[in-house]
Amino acid sequence: MAKVKTSFFCQNCGTQFSKWQGQCSSCKQWNTIVEEVIQKEVKANWQKQEKGSSRVAKPTLIHEISSATEKRLPTSDKELDRVLGGGIVPGSLILLGGEPGIGKSTLLLQISLKLPYKTLYVSGEESQKQIKMRAERISQKNSNCFVLTETKTQNIFKQVAEVEPDIVVIDSIQTLHSDYIESSAGSISQIRECTTELIKFAKESGIPVFLIGHITKDGNIAGPKILEHMVDTVLQFEGDRNHVYRILRSLKNRFGSTSELGIYEMLSDGLREVHNPSEILISKNADELSGTAIAATLEGARPLMIEIQALVSTAVYGTPQRSATGYNAKRLNMLLAVLEKRAGFKLAAKDVFLNITGGISIDDTAIDLAVTAAILSSNEDEEISKTNCFAAEIGLAGEIRPVNRIDQRILEAEKLGFTTFFASKHNKISLKNTKINIVLISRIEDVVAHLF
Repeated sequence: MAKVKTSFFCQNCGTQFSKWQGQCSSCKQWNTIVEEVIQKEVKANWQKQEKGSSRVAKPTLIHEISSATEKRLPTSDKELDRVLGGGIVPGSLILLGGEPGIGKSTLLLQISLKLPYKTLYVSGEESQKQIKMRAERISQKNSNCFVLTETKTQNIFKQVAEVEPDIVVIDSIQTLHSDYIESSAGSISQIRECTTELIKFAKESGIPVFLIGHITKDGNIAGPKILEHMVDTVLQFEGDRNHVYRILRSLKNRFGSTSELGIYEMLSDGLREVHNPSEILISKNADELSGTAIAATLEGARPLMIEIQALVSTAVYGTPQRSATGYNAKRLNMLLAVLEKRAGFKLAAKDVFLNITGGISIDDTAIDLAVTAAILSSNEDEEISKTNCFAAEIGLAGEIRPVNRIDQRILEAEKLGFTTFFASKHNKISLKNTKINIVLISRIEDVVAHLF
């Protein structure tokens, strides 16, 4: 009988140690190292009984490999298709993470019920009756969705061989365990082993697999960090449970862009796709208020109109506060320095608070001009017309710098009813016959002259 070996793993980052120690030398966390039993066995193939499953891969010259693009599996969810890059790639492993109660299981069950393909929904956390109750609440009728409550990977693969689904959903990876590892479910070694078996299954069979992953208190996906390196796509489901809007973004995607964004609205009957995100990112307040400006930004290929809110007030506690929600605080400090040096606004003794409505975070530098306009509006206590839209970057010399894909931003602003668009004088705009008034500026002083 083979000798049973033990090893020590950090439950926070997954680093392996030969002996126990109080602090993990990798992530610097205390009391996270746990001993786990590892038993070496000869692993049986997940499809050992099938013919042709024991074929051996042979090296092939790269110019002899077929370069034909593999056909993706489109879903009926346009937001998910956009984030994935056009659909589900056969044989891919997709990891979906998010906070408890954010709607991960609801999203994947809803997609499973909508798919025209045969789907196997494997749950290790809920019973079949609980899943049935959620399916009735979502009110989706589907005859192609099979539900299995199982946590042992060997039993799951047996059912896969019988059902022969087109897509497999695992809820969640932390509940699975394999006979080849004697550690408890959810441990570092079990997560790594189960994910390895699922990867082998997906690549050999060509069946895509969705995994739901828990997250830690820091917001990272629970388990070893290598888990995110093993899968093909990592999706993050974000949002505040006290609000109805959810954001699906791609953190890693081997088959598409990681800059795409999907927005959903949580309703009593499931998640609704939001095809026009500007409707939730711009407030419906009819009154024009000081300290607000509209920016035209891009998330992947999608143009978005977002509302920037700023509040400038006299510092009460001596040291002025600088706070930004959804925006880089260091960039905010840079813009305030530019306004002080180049435009002559005395903001050093004032508190500045900045917020991007809708609960999203924006890294696009094209919103610099809107941020500056909102700050100036609050400082002067004069409102900016809600028909104005901004898209430009601001340099340290106070110059207005051009941004990419300006034509797409202008067309989106015109479609949403904006009448004036502020852009850099150095942008090459090829649009003709547009009804929107395009104001081209080159210095931060020009912005002040036009608005106030």
